[in-house]
Amino acid sequence: MKYSTSPPVSRCNSPGPIETGSNLPMPVTYRQDCMGAATKCYKYLRKLLKFEQMDFEFALWQMIFLFISPQKVYRNFQSRKQTKSQFARDDPAFLVLLMCCLCISSIGFTIVLGLGFLQFVKLLFYMIFIDYLVAGLIVATHYKTNEIITNRYLRIDKTQDVEWGYAFDIHLNAFFPPLVILHIVQLFFYNGLISYDTFSSRFVGNTIWLIAVSYYIYITFLGYTSMEILHKTHIILSTLPIILLIYIMTLCAGINISHLVMEFYHYRVV
Repeated sequence: MKYSTSPPVSRCNSPGPIETGSNLPMPVTYRQDCMGAATKCYKYLRKLLKFEQMDFEFALWQMIFLFISPQKVYRNFQSRKQTKSQFARDDPAFLVLLMCCLCISSIGFTIVLGLGFLQFVKLLFYMIFIDYLVAGLIVATHYKTNEIITNRYLRIDKTQDVEWGYAFDIHLNAFFPPLVILHIVQLFFYNGLISYDTFSSRFVGNTIWLIAVSYYIYITFLGYTSMEILHKTHIILSTLPIILLIYIMTLCAGINISHLVMEFYHYRVV
């Protein structure tokens, strides 16, 4: 049997070995990794209106496990890297469900704050088009920070970069549990327990915020830790003591964070 002596085929950043003794074309999963970020983003956004092609059941599974076992969610991202040569999601179902949660939270805020229909419409507009756009700006800033700090100082393998899409997915993953805790669960306790000017009200309201922010930081940490090309990702967890210190300071200063945020939402729509 005669073996080919041709040089290895370029794989971009594809995982795993490729056999060089074959004249077969490069697998699609490998070529896909060579696409630029703009091309991947275009293909992702193009699917936003194709609901029949979205896997909502799997996206719902991810949302549930972001609460009970976020490590399993990121193991799925690692599997996607092996099969599709990219960490980032190629299915916008998770993003669509997240937007639905924002709509539900708008209804909850309307009931708790005693708003009218027009105020509800205005609040919904603010939450989706203003708050979510602001969140998008945060993601963009997060990406720039990721590009400057993560890629430059935390990378072990200098031949690969942290994908912009994956950084965006990490933000979405970390954003979902705080969204449910602060915009849905908290509403059930606000009028009966949190809205009063007492220490117990401050304790409950500020503790809910502490849990939500800690979730965001921890899930962000897991997202970057799951990438083998990065190291020293424990630096992300160094913000937790700062958050705990702020929590203690607000309790001592008599600041009810939950009440302040609710008053802010009420002020912006009346």
